[in-house]
Amino acid sequence: MTYAKAGADPHGQREAHKLLAHMLESTFATRRGKVGRPIFPIGHYAGLVDIGDGRVLSLHIDNVGTKVLIAQMMRKYDTIGIDCVAVCANDLICTGAEPISLLDYLAMSKPDRAIVKAIAIGLAKGAKEAGLAIVGGETAIVPDLLRESGGLDLVGMAAGICRKEQLILGDQVQEDDTVIGVASSGIHSNGLTLARKILLRNHNVKEKLPGFERRIGEELLEPTRIYVKPVRELMRRLEVHGLAHITGGSFSKLDRIAGEANLGVNLHQLPAPAEIFQIIQREGHVSDSEMYRTFNMGVGFVVICPESQADPAIRILDQHGQDAMRIGRIERKQGVRIEGKRVN
Repeated sequence: MTYAKAGADPHGQREAHKLLAHMLESTFATRRGKVGRPIFPIGHYAGLVDIGDGRVLSLHIDNVGTKVLIAQMMRKYDTIGIDCVAVCANDLICTGAEPISLLDYLAMSKPDRAIVKAIAIGLAKGAKEAGLAIVGGETAIVPDLLRESGGLDLVGMAAGICRKEQLILGDQVQEDDTVIGVASSGIHSNGLTLARKILLRNHNVKEKLPGFERRIGEELLEPTRIYVKPVRELMRRLEVHGLAHITGGSFSKLDRIAGEANLGVNLHQLPAPAEIFQIIQREGHVSDSEMYRTFNMGVGFVVICPESQADPAIRILDQHGQDAMRIGRIERKQGVRIEGKRVN
């Protein structure tokens, strides 16, 4: 089984991104010499625009994805709002920005007050953890777009701010820098299409797998961890060269960071993946390379820093209750490799 066979084609998605970026960057000229001038090409973790006085606005939009289908199966909606905040805020901090505000978009096939309330609980909890304000949004009832039996989509659009000299884009990454991995809370919000197709082929979403205390649906609904507070402290206290949220594309995304400095990443000390990933791989007969291109495999965030900063960085993360460890280093050979095998 592969992600593409499950219905989510990463190659097709990348091609669509390239097409969109090529066409949409033609709009950059509309803000030339004005407030809101784009200062970085499309394709990083967030869009970056100059808002004057040496400040940069960082913008990102994302959705919870097919995790909402698990929420529907479990009739449990009070955590996907946390995911909505996390997928936006975690990406914003990868540019060095402080997340400050978010708008949510909730599309539903029919109005349901109980579901809206449960989602709002998660949104508020996630926003408080990320230190941002939810300042508005949109709720749309679109039965012709979503299946009538309760379909929904949850999207967040967030903004962050920093000074130009605080931007962290990967161009400062150096050969022999240390790559630190910060533990995920589980599958987070990526790869759910593949996970669902494999696990629910032979199991019920409310079934407990051997060795697990929670049901399958509860494992898959574990909210995405929010890394804003510990990473912000790292940026204030230490020299940080690169940051990466391990989401869609998994570890292949590290190429967009190290690639800015024409360098590569060698991940040679990754931790053993959590049991949920091992079961997915075993039951779906998924290759190692496909797993590490699709899932976070237990590492939800990556910090790249000089080796001299690695121990202090790990201590700070530990003080915030985050498990962190050295997982690799930056090398001259471009691309992302895990135990010598290229994954991008």
